[in-house]
Amino acid sequence: MKPVGPIPPGFAAIDGELAIGGMTASQLIAQAGASPLFVYSRTMLEARIAQLRAALPPRVNINYAIKANPLRQIVEFMSDLVDGFDIASGGELALAQAAGLDLARLSFAGPGKRDVELAAAIAAGVTLNVESASELRRALKLGDAAGLAPRLALRVNPDFELRGSGMKMGGGAKPFGIDQSEIPAVAAELLAAGAEFRGLHIFTGSQSLDTQAIIETQSNVLALADRLAGDIGQALPKLNMGGGFGIPYFHGDTPIDLAAIGQALAEQLGHLPDTLADTELCIELGRYLVGEAGVYLTTVLDRKESHGDTYLVTDGGLHHQLAASGNFGTVVRRNYPVAIATRFTAEPQETASVVGCLCTPLDRLADKAHLPRADVGDIVAVFCAGAYGATASPAAFLGQGPAREILL
Repeated sequence: MKPVGPIPPGFAAIDGELAIGGMTASQLIAQAGASPLFVYSRTMLEARIAQLRAALPPRVNINYAIKANPLRQIVEFMSDLVDGFDIASGGELALAQAAGLDLARLSFAGPGKRDVELAAAIAAGVTLNVESASELRRALKLGDAAGLAPRLALRVNPDFELRGSGMKMGGGAKPFGIDQSEIPAVAAELLAAGAEFRGLHIFTGSQSLDTQAIIETQSNVLALADRLAGDIGQALPKLNMGGGFGIPYFHGDTPIDLAAIGQALAEQLGHLPDTLADTELCIELGRYLVGEAGVYLTTVLDRKESHGDTYLVTDGGLHHQLAASGNFGTVVRRNYPVAIATRFTAEPQETASVVGCLCTPLDRLADKAHLPRADVGDIVAVFCAGAYGATASPAAFLGQGPAREILL
């Protein structure tokens, strides 16, 4: 038997069945027309933002990284909750435009930006987080051709990393950002060209549950920003401090201590150097804002026994929930938070594996989990499904098609 991950707080039951937004899982699937179905909770999104606002210093703005969940309804809903947005492609820029966002609130990061993407961002007034000296030169050339001064920040690849992060995006050789030793020269080229300097973006890693590591990294980011501002020779208009806040997915994971992070950051901001005294500060978060607000619902199509093992075969799978299957960078396969939604308050009775409908042994949503007995027609819920689910999974694999998505 393998334990399942912790179900996030905030979920209720109606007559023993999982309920979200006052509707049971069965009702939600009926309303959507069929499963599999992603359900996202407005209430939980609002609560998470409110928790952040209460814990962080008022001076620190919150940016939403659209890549975590680009569902248009979520992007539109977040517009009134966050201070800015971070995008990573021309497609996400088009989404932001269609959603009616204030494009001046956007920053665009990511290596390998195409000229057409750079040109579109420059024309829209989006801040480009430049990832290399050659990208800077392409942006300057495109700005000249359009008669516009690009809004440019420099993404820094720092010498340090975020300890305990699931994906390290700083420290050592990386495809992301400009090595910190090269920043002064690149900044001098940017300023000489007459572009609008929008400061620095220092992102070191994501999905860390180590509170002290996050506090240490934020301190390191502020110190590095001060040092680089001195080398550049001017105060920073803006500093994107990155994020890295993780959420508990697996058995034994514990939430970060948000209050401790906020208190430590407030102490650091209390004695900022002159180079950062008037700097606009922001943190960039994706999964921490939306991850726990989403649930993936999938229906049991078959119950079968094989060599004494029980399998619950569902109409969902890794084509919608790649991360839950353990195929999204997980070294050791562990179970996400999973429950039998239609028997949400029932006690576990058996050990069963939840598998999807794809013709591959990789399609496994829960491995030998201790669950209430489930039969054909029961609904399985996979929690922490609000981030990197529908759009980070191979939805076209084997022609099964995308899942439905609703925001309640």
